[in-house]
Amino acid sequence: MKVKNGLILALIIVLIAVTGTIAYMGIGQNHVLGVEHIRQGLDLAGGVSILYEADAKNPTQAEMDTAVALIRQRLDAKNYTEAEAKQEGSKRIRVEIPGVDDPNKAVEEIGQTAQLTFVDPEGNVILTGAQVKNATRQLRQSQTTGVTEAYVQLELTSDGKVAFAEATEKFLEQPIAILLDETIISAPTVQNVITDGIATITGGFDAAGAEELASLIRAGALPFNLIPLQANGVGAQLGADALETSLLAGFIGLAIVLLFMLGVYKMPGLAANLALLFYVGLLLMALSLFEVTLTLPGIAGIILSVGMAVDANIIIFSRIKEELQAGKTLRSSVDAGFQKALSAILDGNITTLLAAAILWYLGTGPIKGFAQTLAIGIVISMFTALVVTQFILKQFVKIGIKNPKLYGAK
Repeated sequence: MKVKNGLILALIIVLIAVTGTIAYMGIGQNHVLGVEHIRQGLDLAGGVSILYEADAKNPTQAEMDTAVALIRQRLDAKNYTEAEAKQEGSKRIRVEIPGVDDPNKAVEEIGQTAQLTFVDPEGNVILTGAQVKNATRQLRQSQTTGVTEAYVQLELTSDGKVAFAEATEKFLEQPIAILLDETIISAPTVQNVITDGIATITGGFDAAGAEELASLIRAGALPFNLIPLQANGVGAQLGADALETSLLAGFIGLAIVLLFMLGVYKMPGLAANLALLFYVGLLLMALSLFEVTLTLPGIAGIILSVGMAVDANIIIFSRIKEELQAGKTLRSSVDAGFQKALSAILDGNITTLLAAAILWYLGTGPIKGFAQTLAIGIVISMFTALVVTQFILKQFVKIGIKNPKLYGAK
C-alpha cells in the first residue's frame, strides 16, 4: 500500500514538472500555452498611447461606436495587430499601439477623418461619405429559405440619390466598390437601378458582419474630427527593463516563500510548495489561454494572488496544528484542518474576487489588467490550496510519514 501511495506521489511531482515545462516552452494544439506567447501590454513591450477627444459638444453613443470602429479598422489596415482602441468617458477614445516608436506618426496615421468613396468599375468616384445620410444593419426573412438574413441599408442625400441612380443604371450587374480611405470594405454587384436613394448591400452577412460594415460606412461621414489630447511614448528598452525587474522580484519573492514554508511548516510546507509550483504553471497557461494582455499592474495582481495562495495554506496548517495539540490523530487532524479552514478561505477569496470584478467593470486599461490577473490567480490558488495541497499532504501520511512533530505538533 505504501509503495502504491509513493508511486501516486511521484506521479504528482512528475505532473507538476510537466505542467511547468508546458507553461515555459509552450506546448499546445489550438492555443499556444507558453510563457513566451503571453501578450505584453504597452508598459512592457513599449509603444505609444494616444488619447483622442471628439470635436463635438455632445456626440451620441452611436457616433462614438462608429469612431472606435473606424480607428480599429485603420489599426488593422496598418498591421497593428496588438493595438487596442476603447472609449473612455462620453467623448474620448484611447488608442494603445505596442511596438511603435514615433507618437506623432501614429497620430497622423490613425486620427485623421476617414474618406469614404463609392467607385465604379472604371475607377471613377460616384459618391463620397458626405452623400451618405445613414447606414444601418437590417434583418429580413428569406422568401425562398425562410432563414433570417442580415443586410446593410444605405440612405443617401438628395445629391447622392441622383448620382447613384445614374451610376446603377450605367453599371447594372457590375460591382461598385466601397472604399474607406484606400481599403475596399465591400464590393456589391448592382442588381437593380436604384432611384429612391435607398440601397441595400447583401452578401451572406451574419448580424455582426452587417453591423460592422454599416459602422464602417457611417465612419466615412463622421460628423466630427478626433483631436489628439495626449500622445505618450514608452521606450521598448524601458518596458523590457520593467519586465525583467518585475520577474526578478517575483522569482526572489517566490523563493523566499518556498524556503519559509518549508522551514516553518515542514511536511505541510513541502506539500504547499509543490502545490504552489503547480499553481505557477497553471497560471502561466491560463494567461496565455485566455489571451490576457500582461501589464505591470497585472504582474502585481499575480504576486498578490500568490500571497493569497500562501495565506490559505497557512490558515489550513494552523488548524491542523490546533487539532494535533488537542490530541487527535494525524489523519483526523489533516481532515479536520482542511474542513475548518474552508469557510475562512472561501470568505477571504470570494471577497477579493468581488473586488476584482468591480475593478474590472469600472476600471480601464491597467486597472482591468490588474483585476483580470488577480481574479484568475485567486481561482487557481483556491484550487491548489484546497485540492492539490490536501491531496499531496494525505499522500505523505499514507506513505508512512506520520511523525506529528513534522506536521506542527510539539
